[in-house]
Amino acid sequence: MPRKSSSKTSEKEGIPKWVEDEIKSIELSEYETLNRVGYILEIYDKDKKLDIQLYEALPDGRTIVEGIDVPKFHDFSKFMKGFVYEFKIKMSKGKISDKTREFLKMQYMLEMDYIFQFELVELQLMDVESEAISSDINESDEE
Repeated sequence: MPRKSSSKTSEKEGIPKWVEDEIKSIELSEYETLNRVGYILEIYDKDKKLDIQLYEALPDGRTIVEGIDVPKFHDFSKFMKGFVYEFKIKMSKGKISDKTREFLKMQYMLEMDYIFQFELVELQLMDVESEAISSDINESDEE
């Protein structure tokens, strides 16, 4: 009798349910709020998320953040791909267990101690020619 195919990503990729459950249940605590300059790679209006490229790496070494959460009050129609922004990013992190860390290392050759979550606190369009933040944006923030 053939096995039923599962639609669960973890089963297709071979990640055991216990690993998936642990990762989903990790308690994240606010780690740091950072300012970084970069640009928008992709806009996901329905999901209220962005992919961004940063000129300076985050503490975990990444320069691309995929699926960063954007607060709902931001107007996605004003976001522009490829333009330089200053991003204020809230980083949260949670430690994975030794058992999960060892599993990921042995099965996937992935060395990982923490799970990170990123949330965009604010962003401001930069005036690259004068290397200053656009005065129009600052004035609208003060209102």
